[in-house]
Amino acid sequence: MIRAAVAAIFLSLFILIAGPPLMLYAFLTRDKETLYHFSLSGVLATYKILGVSSRAEGAENIPAGPCIFAANHTSNIDPPAIMNCIPRRVGILIKKSIFRTPIVGTAFRLGQFVPVDRARREEAVSSLDEAAEYVKQGLSFLVYPEGTRSPDGRLGPFKRGGFALAIRAGVPIVPVACIGAHRIMPKKSLRIKPGEIVVRFCPPIDASTYSASQRAQLSDAVHNAIAAALPPDQRPRDMSAPAANDS
Repeated sequence: MIRAAVAAIFLSLFILIAGPPLMLYAFLTRDKETLYHFSLSGVLATYKILGVSSRAEGAENIPAGPCIFAANHTSNIDPPAIMNCIPRRVGILIKKSIFRTPIVGTAFRLGQFVPVDRARREEAVSSLDEAAEYVKQGLSFLVYPEGTRSPDGRLGPFKRGGFALAIRAGVPIVPVACIGAHRIMPKKSLRIKPGEIVVRFCPPIDASTYSASQRAQLSDAVHNAIAAALPPDQRPRDMSAPAANDS
């Protein structure tokens, strides 16, 4: 409990003290790399206080050029853990409401994170167009095809928005299996336990060989790859169940 309180105070002070000048610097210089890596280092320092670490497996599967990283989502702490294991700056498709958070929302915008409102189809399509343009400029993206955190750590069905992004941009998708984050911080819990998160990168799937009408097939291929890379307690209970739903 004391460790969690210290971590919360540290992160709050980091955001309040370092956030505004760092964002001003990024705005004036257009230096997104410094903003990204310095901000991530602050979050990772908080993880260290909490006794949380991350370890990459299969990093050799990451292509040299821009790509889409598609990961399972089990906890609020898995995004920085995955980002720490990716050897480059990435953008993220994030729920629009998070961008209303003071300082953090502005930093996300400056860092080329893209807000998504799934309830409004036109806005969601516009967000995909924005992200696709960033990818064409060389930025990779991290997406969560489940659309929300898993309640029990098991891989759920996929929505197809992230796959539309990969097809539009014509870049590979790297399936990512995030292991153990749900045990460190379960959904709907504020308690964080010490532990290690394993981030397993699977061989990439070439989305350029799929058409827009084949999003379901691409979704199934990525879902199956992630499911196979997860431990048994995080795989879908019925591995034969359909892997995709329309978004």
